[in-house]
Amino acid sequence: MSPAALRGALLSCLGLALLCLGGADKRPRDRHEWKKLILVQHWPETVCEVIQKDCKNPPDYWTIHGLWPDNSENCNGSWKFFTSVPSKSCLQLWGHECDLLPEMKEYWPDLIHLFPNRSSFWNHEWRKHGTCAAQVDALNSQRKYFGRTLELYRELDLNSVLLKLGIKPSINYYQVADFKDALARVYRVIPKIHCLPPSQDEEVQTIGQIELCLTKQDQKLENCTEPGQEPPPRKEVWLAGGGTESRGLRVCEDGPVFYPPPKKAKH
Repeated sequence: MSPAALRGALLSCLGLALLCLGGADKRPRDRHEWKKLILVQHWPETVCEVIQKDCKNPPDYWTIHGLWPDNSENCNGSWKFFTSVPSKSCLQLWGHECDLLPEMKEYWPDLIHLFPNRSSFWNHEWRKHGTCAAQVDALNSQRKYFGRTLELYRELDLNSVLLKLGIKPSINYYQVADFKDALARVYRVIPKIHCLPPSQDEEVQTIGQIELCLTKQDQKLENCTEPGQEPPPRKEVWLAGGGTESRGLRVCEDGPVFYPPPKKAKH
């Protein structure tokens, strides 16, 4: 082979190798990869306003929506959840650890469904988010997932933090910055706050959900967004069915925000 031909063959091989390497870099990522966890808490009064169903006497404190991996859902459809609580299924899955159930009923209630089978909301959260969180040893069973979520809820104690900083439900409006600055001062991270946009007869947005982000392996607080970074909107809204989707949660806009007081229970 002549020097020119040899040189051409080598260049062709090099080009093919580079093409292959470039293709390797563009291989699709595992759709179940995720980097952080998000502890999501919602304000029951706002949830009931959105759903507008038979939401009787909602709690007057922030409750758990879920513990979500940031970029992964529905990782194992075959990993079933027990279907009724309390039941033999619970005992079979969790043994004597069914003692979690009273706390789950109190701090992780189903505010979303009209006639809730008490476990339907937990079933949804486990199958959509828990099966992905189970990549982490500390969350790799139903008992661990729900137990650790309750631990984080207690440790971070959002309800007490807001009250101690003088942020209470009120007919007077707050500024979104009041929430952001207060939470950042206590937790030393940037949270993400979601609001319900105002309807036609409302003046301002209504606070609905607060997210605190955590590291994957040891569940330590970290920024949900970096300083100056705009938080991307999440796709998940409260049971976006029956026309409620148009009023789903959005990242709060800077400005006034309504933190609605709980309505008095009807007797």
